[in-house]
Amino acid sequence: MNIAPITLTCTQSASKLSSLLSELSSNPSEESWCSVELVCRHIANLLRVRNGPEDNHTTLGASTLPQDLTSLLSKALDGSSLPNDTRATIVLEILRVSANLCVEHDQNRGQLLEAGFPQATVSLLEGYAEHLPTQPQANPLPLSISHLQVIKTAIGFLLNSSLGYEPVKFRLTSLEVAMTLVRLSSAIYPVGSWMRDPTSLFPLKSSGLDSISERDAESWTLRIGLSNWTWRLITELRDDAHPLFDTDVLPFLIQPLIAFTPPLLTAPPPPNFARPSQLRTSLLHADFDLLSEACSHLESLALDVEDIRLSLARGFVFPAEHQNVPCLSAILNFIEQGSYAPLWYVQHETSLDDGEVRSQEKAFDDYKAAVIKAVVEVSGEEKNTDVLCDDSEELYRGGKFVCRMVNWIRAFVGTGSYGNLRDDMVICATLALGNLTRREFHATLLLSPPHNIAKLLSSESLLSPTTDLKLKHGVIGLLKHLSQSSVQSAFNRTALSSAGIIERIVASGVWDDRSDVMADIVQVNAIGVVKHLCNNSIDNSFALILPSDGAPAAATGLSQLLSLIKRSDTVAIKSEGTRVIVNLIKSLWSSDPTIEQLNAEENQTRQQKRERAMQALVTTPSVDALAALVGRSAKYPILINEAVVALSLLSTHRDGAQLVLRTLMAPLPDEITPAAPDSAAMSTIALTSSDTDSPIIVSPPARSRATPQRRTLDHLLNILRNGSSNDAPSLRQLESVSYPVELRVNICAFLGQLGKRAAGEELETVKENARPILEDLSKPNSNTGKENMLATAAKKTLDLWT
Repeated sequence: MNIAPITLTCTQSASKLSSLLSELSSNPSEESWCSVELVCRHIANLLRVRNGPEDNHTTLGASTLPQDLTSLLSKALDGSSLPNDTRATIVLEILRVSANLCVEHDQNRGQLLEAGFPQATVSLLEGYAEHLPTQPQANPLPLSISHLQVIKTAIGFLLNSSLGYEPVKFRLTSLEVAMTLVRLSSAIYPVGSWMRDPTSLFPLKSSGLDSISERDAESWTLRIGLSNWTWRLITELRDDAHPLFDTDVLPFLIQPLIAFTPPLLTAPPPPNFARPSQLRTSLLHADFDLLSEACSHLESLALDVEDIRLSLARGFVFPAEHQNVPCLSAILNFIEQGSYAPLWYVQHETSLDDGEVRSQEKAFDDYKAAVIKAVVEVSGEEKNTDVLCDDSEELYRGGKFVCRMVNWIRAFVGTGSYGNLRDDMVICATLALGNLTRREFHATLLLSPPHNIAKLLSSESLLSPTTDLKLKHGVIGLLKHLSQSSVQSAFNRTALSSAGIIERIVASGVWDDRSDVMADIVQVNAIGVVKHLCNNSIDNSFALILPSDGAPAAATGLSQLLSLIKRSDTVAIKSEGTRVIVNLIKSLWSSDPTIEQLNAEENQTRQQKRERAMQALVTTPSVDALAALVGRSAKYPILINEAVVALSLLSTHRDGAQLVLRTLMAPLPDEITPAAPDSAAMSTIALTSSDTDSPIIVSPPARSRATPQRRTLDHLLNILRNGSSNDAPSLRQLESVSYPVELRVNICAFLGQLGKRAAGEELETVKENARPILEDLSKPNSNTGKENMLATAAKKTLDLWT
């Protein structure tokens, strides 16, 4: 067939190619190779047309063409890992045929996979990659135009063959092609390399007829396209369940962050890019796309892969971890110093328009947020705690990472919230330090000089009504971790108290009426801070309960907290908020260790202050909250016990007993005690005509009578019975929990205290309901130990009532 290739049909060209393969096997010649190149180019061009009158793609895919292409590729390489300069154009056309053959054609993708062409293409790319340095380079790899085209088209084939086609994706993933692609792409187009004025884009032996500037432009354009296709392919192969990369990828992912950080970011462009042009704009876009990919992968890898988190932390201390590429330090530099590219703002017809600039600014901020999440995840890895928080260096208390995080906070506080918009750095620092503050040692380190972090965190710049919610989340989260250590450490408690942390939280408006999920988290954390600080601390209890100088009583921390407990629908807020009330009561009703250190006048002033604080707690909202904690916590005996102890202490106050008694007898809210199924509150009926229909809610008949809501007293008596078989079925069903003897003893003591302090008809009702249970518990039995302790407590209560 001596017909010129340009006149052949697709089928004829494939047949011709098969004949040429036979010739090359028996008698290879340059003339045959030239014919292969021409025929392949012709087939590739014809296959660019889709949906024509003939289905050439299916016809050729079912022929020997897939196998012929694999064989031709192997013969063109002639045992080498990559083509020589004369064979490069032939390999390019072979790759073009394969790439166009499988576009949106699963059958042909399968045929090529069976013929081994994707595997051969990966080997080709590996051949190029094996000549690369092991670590990222600043300057682009010198390559001729033909070799750039080969690599780009090989990646294009892999992309076309894998789009939505799992068998090829699975094979490419098993061949670990992703790392090969990253190494190649990073070498061919190092992000920002055009700003460094590379010496040459081409091998020294390379020559051509085009002018240097035209060749440079073509080379840069090919490199940009190759980079783009690389990351499109990696995105296609990406699988959240099975990460593509291990720690080897980190030095390469860091390069875009370095490019958007001074000094490279702020360097003037080299002479050949000093003036705006379409090519320069394309390079700016390419760099920004690479930054997007890098930040996205850093975030997901830090979230999903433990080895990545461990490696980033190790590399911060031991640079050899990443071949002397300081990955975590570079991430921190990017967060602190990285910014928008100055060339985005150059006004020219080929430059970015205002809309593109605004879009890229917003995206850039999102990329920073992504790597901030990565840093937080690294710090949150428990195995990294002692790596990132190391007190072995005298100049850097806690280590360089801790010092840098604290310095970010200090810098923000020093400039004031109006002079510093970098709250993202403080969010990162507070979340990271919160993750690292796992033990008392870490908290003490941060609260001690030179860090003195409590003074920083109590700044109005960090906690005020106008502070961004995300910043509050970071600051209060760190304070919660620090405050947890205050229970064991007097130094830590003093540091937090002296800094006015409680007063700052109260003034910050964190317990304002907010409904979003983030606010719930912040509110719970703030509750946790004051819960720990007010535990066994009279002074901190004063700070939360009593108004500060000149502040209205309604603005006290206690009033804010009680309001939050009442209006919130979040169980954690209600329960943990009420536990703060418990700690306040226990602190104020305990002995005051400071009395002996004060003179008579100071003692009198302090006692008056204490009485005001106690009176502020003896209120209906406080008692209602404690009663609700009993009703809400049927499965949590510890919480019930805390509420019972607090109620018992309140009842010793001159105004407390009657108030507590009334609350015991009052019905609990619907949210705590749902009505029985036959009650009006629960008697909506769902009628459906099929399983997929929406329910039709029908109101109950007017004559339905609601079952009375259960009272706190009912809950306490049921706990005393401890799920006795004599209980009503509804009680056993609602509270089928075995309660510890200690809790039941405390309830006996509470009822005895109430009978001693209160009076009236409601008290008689309490006695009437409780007496049979107490009499049953007080009967002598053969049990010893705790059961006898309960019998003694029950008998003592009965004795107090007589």
